[in-house]
Amino acid sequence: MGRRNKRKVFENVSVIDAGAKGKSVAKAPDGKVIFLTNAIPGDVVDIQTTKQRTGYYEGEAIKFHTLSDKRTEPVCEHFGVCGGCKWQHMKYEEQLYFKQKEVVNNLQRLGKIELPEVTPISGSKEQYFYRNKMEFSFSDSRWLTREEIESNEEIDNRNALGFHIPGAWDKILDINKCWLQRDPSNDIRNKTQAFATKHNLPFYNGRNQEGLLRTLMIRTTSTGEIMVLIQFFKENKEQRELLLDYLKAEFPEITSLQYVINEKGNDTIYDQEVICYNGRDHIFEEMEGLQFKINAKSFYQTNSEQAYELYKITRDFAGLTGEELVYDLYTGTGTIAQFVAKKAKKVVGVEAVPEAIEDAKENAANNKIDNCVFYAGDMKNVFNAQFITENGNPDVIITDPPRDGMHKDVVQQILNIAPDKVVYVSCNSATQARDLALMDEVYQVTKVQPVDMFPQTHHVENVVLLEKRK
Repeated sequence: MGRRNKRKVFENVSVIDAGAKGKSVAKAPDGKVIFLTNAIPGDVVDIQTTKQRTGYYEGEAIKFHTLSDKRTEPVCEHFGVCGGCKWQHMKYEEQLYFKQKEVVNNLQRLGKIELPEVTPISGSKEQYFYRNKMEFSFSDSRWLTREEIESNEEIDNRNALGFHIPGAWDKILDINKCWLQRDPSNDIRNKTQAFATKHNLPFYNGRNQEGLLRTLMIRTTSTGEIMVLIQFFKENKEQRELLLDYLKAEFPEITSLQYVINEKGNDTIYDQEVICYNGRDHIFEEMEGLQFKINAKSFYQTNSEQAYELYKITRDFAGLTGEELVYDLYTGTGTIAQFVAKKAKKVVGVEAVPEAIEDAKENAANNKIDNCVFYAGDMKNVFNAQFITENGNPDVIITDPPRDGMHKDVVQQILNIAPDKVVYVSCNSATQARDLALMDEVYQVTKVQPVDMFPQTHHVENVVLLEKRK
């Protein structure tokens, strides 16, 4: 029997904090916490609960009595429906405040570690149009607004090219203007949709697994290069070339025009053949004179300008003199490794994805960096005693793991070899705090620097310097 879920209404409740996953926090009269999706700290609201759990409620504000002075007017017409930029209605300085607060809370409350004075968060110079990669989905059954549904009018065109509605995997919100990626991103997307609709190219239907057009990926670089990749559900040479030839002619500035034929049930392209239709099969990003080749499957930090700030902080925390052996764990395409290489004696990078390691080796060769070596393999298996014997005991470890943090075996190996310094870069301060707690007996946290990579969202990166206890 399903859990009974009686909805409740609480009136005149003050919103007191911003919590995890972009939700705000209030307290119910019975003392339980309420997580809200559509309010910010400082609002006074009536709340209707949507879920009730043992220790908390989830809910939404249904009436606003007082609007917070932390509010600002959202710039995007899709705000509140799209679900991407959840904090766009909060002033940017307030976003930074709550991001820093989350980092400190996680390190202290979850990690229970002693912190030095935390350096003020590094805010992003660009608060909009900062992403270098966007992926949009085609759909022949776009999400309808409440007004459209209530109008009872016949909707002739249900085509959409945009984002998945949160919690509705098969519904796509049609996007007119997105504020996340600079021009010509919006122009490419809108003209692609208009051309495809005009020429009756079938948009994908995920539920029925039919149609032609699946996704559109646009990547840009700070050097002005552009990659466009169209994902087709099936091969139709005539229709495929019609669209690709249009994009080639309409946007001659596209550096790399590529496509994928993907007949699978999901949209991931990592196991698919990517075919270059026009131009190069890659684009280049540049940082301090280093060039990084990016192909359709490459991982690269999605905010190029803030990635540069993040890497500078990482290098500064490492305090390299040119004599150190550095291990770069979870190296990805070796960006951090190459960025610090000129100040190190040698850098050893390890990454689980073989294709990323191939990119790292190629980029290092192109950049004429000869003091970096890269290994592919699962970190917990590769990073063992034999590996240390073969490559040497590091003076400094830089680690930038995925959201789940480091495997406990990796943490234990770091403790076994006990380098003088560990620089821990994290996109999830909760799992970072867990790992820091495991290292607390051997290492002291001496520097903490949050970095905002994703304005208008709750996400925050954090860099920590660990130094061996005396």
